[in-house]
Amino acid sequence: MFKEIFDNVREKCPLIHNITNYVTVNDCANVVLACGASPIMADDKDEVSDIQTICGGLNINIGTLNSRTIESMLLAGKRANELGHPVVLDPVGAGASKLRTETANQLLKEVRFTVIRGNISEIKTLALGNGTTKGVDADLADRVTKENLDEAAAFAKAFAGKMNAVVAITGAIDIVADAEKAYCIYNGRPEMSSITGTGCQLSALTATFVTANQEQPLEAAATAVCAMGLAGETAYARLSELDGNATYRNYIIDAIYRMNGEALEAGAKFEVR
Repeated sequence: MFKEIFDNVREKCPLIHNITNYVTVNDCANVVLACGASPIMADDKDEVSDIQTICGGLNINIGTLNSRTIESMLLAGKRANELGHPVVLDPVGAGASKLRTETANQLLKEVRFTVIRGNISEIKTLALGNGTTKGVDADLADRVTKENLDEAAAFAKAFAGKMNAVVAITGAIDIVADAEKAYCIYNGRPEMSSITGTGCQLSALTATFVTANQEQPLEAAATAVCAMGLAGETAYARLSELDGNATYRNYIIDAIYRMNGEALEAGAKFEVR
């Protein structure tokens, strides 16, 4: 499954429209290029509808939210819906401020999302109104562990059913779910949290994989999560004692660039619940 989905990305080379975090916009563009697709970054309200018309999918990330781009996100999302394009939401920092939380909820109300991807605190904020964030990071009180994995998977399925979307909750254990099935994914390294924007990169990657595999949004999102985690493992194995988090960031992008479907199929670590 993962091999076919990964190979479809390289074969179809979709053009992905990103309205994303200014902190990581370059890394998001590079990770899309690394997996064999093409990125375009556009967030002005006067062009986002036109840009979405020539693209295959849309990634909306509220990481550096401002009042100017809120309108752009809504315009682009609605245009993508009109065209039948996949749309991914990354509600970065939902729960950290009133603006972020209200904007994420407005987007969920006015735009149909194919995938909603965030950490557990962000997703709990959207689903329940009570996630406990630590800035843009998940709070330890919310973390998914082996002990609460069944409960977390059931929560993800319920929210996915409510939103009629795939829900991807990323952390030490990742959960990618629709209303009926949850992939629990064990790829990745804890050191990935030392890099700003691995989540942002994953959202761009998710939009790419889902756009290239529109008939299988759950499996496509799970493949993207596995690919990012496996890249983190591969990149970590390359580090020397003189390397730091900047080198690690570059090695992760390199690992996506060098990855193929066979390696991903062999390296994916997951179970279905």
